[in-house]
Amino acid sequence: MRKRNNKGGPRRPRQRRPAAADDDRNITALKLKAAELTPEMAAYFGKCEEKLGFIPNVLKAYAFDMTKLSAFVAMYNDLMLAPSGLSKLEREMIAVAVSSQNRCYYCLTAHGAAVRVYSGDPALGELMVMNYRAAKLTKKQRAMLDFAVKMTNESHAIEEADREALRRVEFSDRDIWDIAAVAGFFNMSNRVASATDMRPNAVYHGQGR
Repeated sequence: MRKRNNKGGPRRPRQRRPAAADDDRNITALKLKAAELTPEMAAYFGKCEEKLGFIPNVLKAYAFDMTKLSAFVAMYNDLMLAPSGLSKLEREMIAVAVSSQNRCYYCLTAHGAAVRVYSGDPALGELMVMNYRAAKLTKKQRAMLDFAVKMTNESHAIEEADREALRRVEFSDRDIWDIAAVAGFFNMSNRVASATDMRPNAVYHGQGR
């Protein structure tokens, strides 16, 4: 039997509000006017559209200030895409392990998707978001993530023994720098994203599944 309203007519079903408004309309909680893109950044946005099919919301969030946007893009591309002893998947795994400790919704959504895509393993992406210790990782990957997480939670406690643990699984000193730099970058970006309520593109939710 259908429920009836106070006037005797059938009650309309209550419309549920979406749990998360992940779209391009409300990227952050801050009212910051986008600046005019420099030619370099306009070309970069175009490249994102061409390669990804969309512009990541984090770039739009930084676009109120071209100096900040350019610096963010340069650092991100250097850490995540440039040649390194760490694979792109390993760098994304660091991003997710750090973001999981910081409970950063934006980065867990975006980089959890990247782990799924690079690994071809949707379950690994979910495990990394929830608890990397439950994933079937190599000893080298586990040591890398343990270091990144310790750096996130108690960087003051990092000692030579922690660096030596990475060397024992055949990370070079340059690799250790890269692990620390990626972890440090995402600790910064996690905090900015959470403080501004930055929202990921909805497309990330379906990637790599």
